[in-house]
Amino acid sequence: MDDNKNRKKEIVKQLLNEDLKTDDESELIEMLIDEPLAIDIDKLEDEKRTFGDKLADIVTAIIGSWPFIITFVLFLFFWMFLNEFVHGFDPYPFILLNLVLSCIAALQAPIIMMSQNREAKKESLRNKNDYRIDLKSELILEVLHEQMLEIAKNQRKIAQILEKNGLNLSDNVKK
Repeated sequence: MDDNKNRKKEIVKQLLNEDLKTDDESELIEMLIDEPLAIDIDKLEDEKRTFGDKLADIVTAIIGSWPFIITFVLFLFFWMFLNEFVHGFDPYPFILLNLVLSCIAALQAPIIMMSQNREAKKESLRNKNDYRIDLKSELILEVLHEQMLEIAKNQRKIAQILEKNGLNLSDNVKK
């Protein structure tokens, strides 16, 4: 039982990120119940975003959309049509177009990765927060379960005492 109390104390310390001076299990659980653990990860991370982060998110949102893809495909067809039939400043095999596309791809990839890395970091923080909340819930449920067992044990004792004194609870319930 002592091992269980020590485990609970360590978990509560981890959850609250505090150096606790008490060994009293009920006081630890009360501290845990009173301490809110749920945090809004998106709000916290949005407050820390730099101008570059915001720009990367905007660019990623734009280039990852259907309107951008459709517009870009239309641009490619227009480029090829213009150079093949109207004005041949970049004749087939469209070397200048390949250079432009390579430059765009070279810039897009790191911008997209910056945005995805930030999202992965936020997801990791969400997972850690969820884990803390799950641990808190588990500890509280464990305490409630122990209290319910204690109540049931006390009710059995009371029923035994009443039966010894000649009172039958089932007779009173039927009336």
